[in-house]
This record gives sequence, C-alpha cells and structure tokens, in this order.
Amino acid sequence: MEFSEVVRRRRMVRNYDAERAVPDEVRERILENGLRAPSGGFSQGWAFLTLEGDERERYWRIAAEDPDEKYVEWITGLRRAPLLVLAFAHKDAYLDRYTEPDKGWTDRDEGRWTAPYWYVDTGMAVLLMLQTVVDEGLGACFFGPPADKVGRLLKEFGVPEGFDLVGVLSVGYRAQDKRSPSLKRGRRTTAEVVHRGQWGHHLA
Repeated sequence: MEFSEVVRRRRMVRNYDAERAVPDEVRERILENGLRAPSGGFSQGWAFLTLEGDERERYWRIAAEDPDEKYVEWITGLRRAPLLVLAFAHKDAYLDRYTEPDKGWTDRDEGRWTAPYWYVDTGMAVLLMLQTVVDEGLGACFFGPPADKVGRLLKEFGVPEGFDLVGVLSVGYRAQDKRSPSLKRGRRTTAEVVHRGQWGHHLA
C-alpha cells in the first residue's frame, strides 16, 4: 500500500472479528516497526506488553469492571480484538541516558526537558504500529484504560516500578462498527493550525 494511502485510511477501529487471530508474523511486523520510532538520545525508553488468548481476559476483567455506561458498546467491540499491546514509557531510561558522557548533563533534573519525551517517543512508536496495522489490512484502536484501574493492571501483569502505562493498542480484523460521533467536529485544515513565520499568520 502506498504510504499516503496508509495515512488516509488510518482510523480508530472499535469492533473486531473475534474468530480471526492476528497471524504471528503480522504481530511481529507491527511490533518491530514500532521500534523504528525516533527517541531522544536513542534512549528507546519504551516497553510493550502483548496480550492474547486468555491473557486478554485478565486485562478486561479489571479494565471493564463497572464501566461508564456511555462506553459499554465500544468496550464490547474492543473486547473482541484478538491482540492487545500495552505501551509503557520508561522515564529513567532518558534521565540516565542524558547523564552519559556524550550528552554531558551532570544530573537527572527533569526541568532540563522541554517536554516529557519518554511519553512523546512512546506515542510515536505506537503511531508506527497503527500505520503498520493499516498496511497489513487490519484495524486498531489506541485507547487509555480507566485511570483508577491502572494500578491493579500493573500489579496483575507484574509491571515493575518506573514504567508508566501510556495506553493500549487493540489489533484485529475489522468488523462493522460505528463511526465516532467526535468525527462530526470535522478535521481542522492547515490554514487553521499552521502558523507561517509568525504566530497568527496563515495561508488563506
């Protein structure tokens, strides 16, 4: 598939064919492509936890407990995804990396960072996975579990301290689903969001 087509076709898919597993080789391509993302200082401060089969139900037993009523339909569709990829950011990998001789900082002060790149870079890795999913002819959705369930999820899957759960990628073959009502907001144009040379200067 042409890259421009991959970009155009990418959307969040919230319902899957539960009878079709993600082939092993496709799963590995998705993960490997994610690792091609850039990272500050080549810190690569990310980690990913894949859940398939019964492991998925361990996730949903916690994450879908007492769900908000407006999300029940989407959760039902997301639960059909045969593959979940939990994405984690590891801040310490960045703070440690930038105290090494080639970077030259003498401390691990977070105030030196203009943005928390451990989250930024993990997000870019996930985006490469989302694009790979489209290229493979599958669907995916990136979403966050309920914040009040995160602690239990980390404990359930033995995630060590220092790894922050950024979100979850559901992956599978698409089934019919409803478009998000948020799409009615419309996509903003470059004329609205791109400032040219000076804030407030836009192309007509």
